[in-house]
Parts: sequence; C-alpha cells; structure tokens
Amino acid sequence: MTTSPLTPPLRALAIGAHPDDIEFGCGATLAKWAAAGTDVHFLILTDGAKGTWNADDNVDELVATRITEARTAATMLADATVHLGGFVDGELESDRAGRAMVCQIIREVRPQIVLGHDPWQRYRLHPDHRHAGWLTIDGIVAARDPHFFAGLGGARHRPDMLLLFEADEPNHEESIDGWTLAKANALLCHRSQWRSTMDIDPDAPNVELALDAFRSRIAAAAAQPNRQAHAESFRLITEL
Repeated sequence: MTTSPLTPPLRALAIGAHPDDIEFGCGATLAKWAAAGTDVHFLILTDGAKGTWNADDNVDELVATRITEARTAATMLADATVHLGGFVDGELESDRAGRAMVCQIIREVRPQIVLGHDPWQRYRLHPDHRHAGWLTIDGIVAARDPHFFAGLGGARHRPDMLLLFEADEPNHEESIDGWTLAKANALLCHRSQWRSTMDIDPDAPNVELALDAFRSRIAAAAAQPNRQAHAESFRLITEL
C-alpha cells in the first residue's frame, strides 16, 4: 500500500455511474486537488432516474432535480465541469455506444488522471457500477489508440494513471486530512438522496443533528486504523 500523496494533476476526470457516486468515491481527493489548481471534470453516466423509493414520484422532475444537484455539488466541491452521459439509470451497459462516449470525453478533456468505479469489486450488486467501471477502462483503451473511434473527440490521448475507487484490492491511500467536511457538504447537495442513500429524514424537526451525524460518518469512514489520519483508498494503475 502506497501512502505518498500523488502530485495534483493539471486535469482530472472522474467518471461515476450516478449523480453523487463521484463524491462518495473520491470527493475529498478531488477537493484537495482542485485547491492545488487541478482542473476537475465529472462525467456522470446515467440520469439518476431510479433515485427514489417513492413509486409516485415524477421521474422527469427527479432527473432534472438530480442534474441540478450534481452541478451544485461539483461546483461546491471542486469548481468542476460536469459532463452528462445521459444513459438511463439502471440500464447502463458496457457497450460500443458507452465506450465511444467515454473515449470522446477523455480525448476532449485530456486528463492526466482518470478516476472511476472498480469493475472487479466482488459481490457488487448494482449493475450500473460494474458497467461504469468497464466503460472507464474500455474508454481509456479506446482513447489512447488512433484506430479506435478514429477522430472522435480529437487526437488520441493516454492518461498517466487510473485510480479505481470502491476498490476490491486497494494499493494506494490518498491523504484527505482536512477535506472530509468538503466531501460531506458536497454530498449533502444531493438532497433528493437524503432519505434513500444517506439515512437522513429531511422532514425531521432535528434534521440539523442528522446532517451533523452524516458529516461525522463520512469522516469516520475515512479514518485510518491506528493512525491519526484520513484517506480515500484506490487501486492505482499506471500501466495504461
């Protein structure tokens, strides 16, 4: 396990299956890099249309809400540019159309570091997370070769490294001391997900206590055993 912080890149592209996945997976790292001058980009692959437990919710309104929340969170976290894949939540596939879209964004953004879901995580239930991971990896391979999707998005581009969050076998810890609050507050911008994802009742009279408890959970999840430190863990791949 390496613990030496990576040099903040000139540009970073984080790819998530849903609105809020990037913040959960690598939000504090992106906030830290942005403060050091990194140009941060989000690629959110799906529209978030399944992000409710209420069968009577208007799906079109939910999608619009989730896009607005995502842009607000990305701005708060890292003044990030948001790219939308537009695929339907719950129906993402690691297919040719998805690979072409990821390839195009990588060539346009030209990041030194790409971050995304680990598709090899064992026992993962949500198919969108698996497919998002495959699309990230397959898109990197396509973007680096001029004969994949020739000309799409511009000239070929090979990132320097890939960081997989939710990693099955992490080999790198990125220090996020002092950045867990930024991560938590960006996540809280996704108010539509408070009840279903964050275990927060938005209608509770003591909701501020619940928000503080959520911030504490985010910090506790990043705390490193036997060390006074916080970190986000990744599988670091440099042979791209």
